[in-house]
Amino acid sequence: MYSAIAAVEHALNQVILGKSSQIRLALCCLLAKGHLLLEDLPGMGKTTLAHALASSLGLDYQRVQFTSDLLPADLTGFSVYDASRQQFSFRAGPVFSQVLLADEINRASPKTQSALLEAMEEQQVSVDGESRPLPSPFFVIATQNPQYHSGTHPLPESQLDRFLMRLTLGFPDRAAELQLLQQQQQPKIALPLLTAAQLLQIQQQIPQVHASAALLNYLLDLLTQSRGRADMQALSPRAGKALLLAAKAYAFLQQRNFVTSDDVQAVFAAVAEHRLQGTTNSVQHQAHFSQLLLAQTPCPV
Repeated sequence: MYSAIAAVEHALNQVILGKSSQIRLALCCLLAKGHLLLEDLPGMGKTTLAHALASSLGLDYQRVQFTSDLLPADLTGFSVYDASRQQFSFRAGPVFSQVLLADEINRASPKTQSALLEAMEEQQVSVDGESRPLPSPFFVIATQNPQYHSGTHPLPESQLDRFLMRLTLGFPDRAAELQLLQQQQQPKIALPLLTAAQLLQIQQQIPQVHASAALLNYLLDLLTQSRGRADMQALSPRAGKALLLAAKAYAFLQQRNFVTSDDVQAVFAAVAEHRLQGTTNSVQHQAHFSQLLLAQTPCPV
């Protein structure tokens, strides 16, 4: 399975140039059965990354453009009356896909944003009093513009916590952007490099990656350092579980069956920063505290 995942990572790096670390973290998020939040300026490749991930894995993919008038039923689906059969029939919404791209999620109203909560946490939706399971694997990639852009609403803290990771792609370096300008057309992944069944098999292996007692205590020390401070929100036990699972997925991508402190540090910012809601809600503020927590917590020998 290592070679198959390595092939997927290589193919993604041919589509999204100069962003190898972000691509590896996005794959970690998927393997850990998490959901991914991409926050960046328009035109940075957020949608391209989402589509390339779905194509490389052969997963059913749907994209929803979030707007101010988008309703929850537009995501989950609704029941309509069938006169010929004299009964109601359910029409599934785009959430019933294996990869859902929620594009510019923070342009929708908070009510519509929260419609994804049950789907992301329980992998099911409730419509007309009936719970309907979602396909497996189920992976939400949400994109959002920075909050100072007009027409945006901040995501509720409860929904932010449902995203395993938040990533920012940022501008490419000069060499990657030159290569991008020289391309005649956008590279595409023609054939799936991994099947859904193989992906599910890998996802089941991630929790089995070994984490030593010293590693777990290091992780607990990181959580403890975030607590009892007036200038930011503490990392919850859910955040601790997310951090451990992400570190295990990162170790798997490194072709190891055990976690090291380097794995924890590699995923820490992506897992923790959007949960460190401080006195200011800026990305820079949260990044400062994540670096501070890493610096204050001794690594296990």
